[in-house]
Amino acid sequence: MKRAVLFDLDGVLVDSRHAQLTTLAGFATFALGRRVTVADLPVWAATTPREHVLAELGYTGAIDQGGWDAATATATLTVEAFPFAAPTLAALRFADVATGIVTLRSRQRIDWLLPPVILDLIDIVVCYEDAVPKPAPDGLLLALDKLGVSPGDAMFVGDTESDMHAAHAAGVTPVGSGWGFSAPATLTRAGAAVVLPHTDDLAGTLLSLMGTGQQGG
Repeated sequence: MKRAVLFDLDGVLVDSRHAQLTTLAGFATFALGRRVTVADLPVWAATTPREHVLAELGYTGAIDQGGWDAATATATLTVEAFPFAAPTLAALRFADVATGIVTLRSRQRIDWLLPPVILDLIDIVVCYEDAVPKPAPDGLLLALDKLGVSPGDAMFVGDTESDMHAAHAAGVTPVGSGWGFSAPATLTRAGAAVVLPHTDDLAGTLLSLMGTGQQGG
């Protein structure tokens, strides 16, 4: 039986919370013509669509893609994958579990965020332009179809309510990442089957949840 673990990207595999907030502040500064800092953003900015955040700051116009890309490119210069990402993905591959990323990022920005050593360990990457975005299940289902894995044999590790909703809609086991953008209680309310509080032996924990390995610390 073929199995798969799919991951969200931001906040789950890469430590990008500050970069995401910096992008919002940078674009708002560009669009509004006044200095906007991360401290000026609403507290819910990291888990809310950018249009809503910008509207809260007073900008309701169209988002200039060139300006947004410039802000993103600058902000992501300091983004790094979490230290556990590569060993976790390698351990899953060794256990013959397929892996994938389903993200709201565009394909262009994947190379900005992930080094080749990580990308080489991922079997499929589904980006914003590939399918209807989360919370729709389309991206998850597309990834599983390409991997040849049925939804009942897969789990999705995410850190937002939309991640949990997408997993439920796809028939995939929703796993909350307690180290991500949202509080564990938020993920539980959104329907996470389990919320992992930390990343210690993440591969072992995921394999255990799938019934193919031992529970890790």
